[in-house]
Amino acid sequence: MKKQEKTRRFSTGKLLVYIFLSIASFISVFPFYWMFVMATRPSSAFNSIPPTITPGDMLVENFRKVLNSIDFFGSMWNSFVICLVVTIVVLFISSLAGFAFAKFSFRGKNILFMTILLTMIIPPQLGLIPQYFLISKAGLLDTLPGVMVLFFLNPLGIFLMRQYISKSVPDELMEAAKLDGCSNFRIYRSIVMPIILPAFATLGIIVFTAVWGEFLWQFTVLRDPENYTIQVALAQLSNTRDVDFGMIMSGVFWATVPLLVVFLLFNKLFISSITEGSVK
Repeated sequence: MKKQEKTRRFSTGKLLVYIFLSIASFISVFPFYWMFVMATRPSSAFNSIPPTITPGDMLVENFRKVLNSIDFFGSMWNSFVICLVVTIVVLFISSLAGFAFAKFSFRGKNILFMTILLTMIIPPQLGLIPQYFLISKAGLLDTLPGVMVLFFLNPLGIFLMRQYISKSVPDELMEAAKLDGCSNFRIYRSIVMPIILPAFATLGIIVFTAVWGEFLWQFTVLRDPENYTIQVALAQLSNTRDVDFGMIMSGVFWATVPLLVVFLLFNKLFISSITEGSVK
């Protein structure tokens, strides 16, 4: 009897967890679904009562309006190049800095690390004007490198890498590598990098999505439509009195699809990295 009661309680608890996860998943996915619905409907459906929740037949037509209004694919390519370069540079700099803070002792280490963390509480809008003047003096205004350089130093990435390396990379393994004559960079390349692949995947998702969705700095720096990122280009769709919500939602929907693809790719890398680590 007791075993049956335990089984029933376990089954009831498991059912409640599944119900909660199903509701949470629905709430998370519904905004994306509603965006897709609006992308297939005319602009009048945006304010319809009751709200429209079924797809229409204007997906292609609305997307054609987007293509006629902005250089959609050119802007997507600019955003992809910026996000890819920034992600690679941030992963490299953050992992190196995290490796140094986690495994080496030097004067002022704790003060420097705390200073880097304190920069996370400063609103980025406060540095917009001085950063703009620096980029202008460097001759990078209205260029893709001018957009990228601001995101190369990522305090959150340094913090995550420092915490992950300090717990995942054994000191004994580093000492053995030093006895074999390995330099610090060789230890980083051959030992640290394979171990922190899950952290690379996690930080890569965070950085790529954050840079893809960033608007203020890109809008401030870029002036030539050929250099527009997708966020700046989409903002041009609403610069008229008669706003076509169906066209805007269509552009936003297709601009979100690459994020989902990148997330799924990084997610697979994250899972495979954990599996390989457990097998080793």
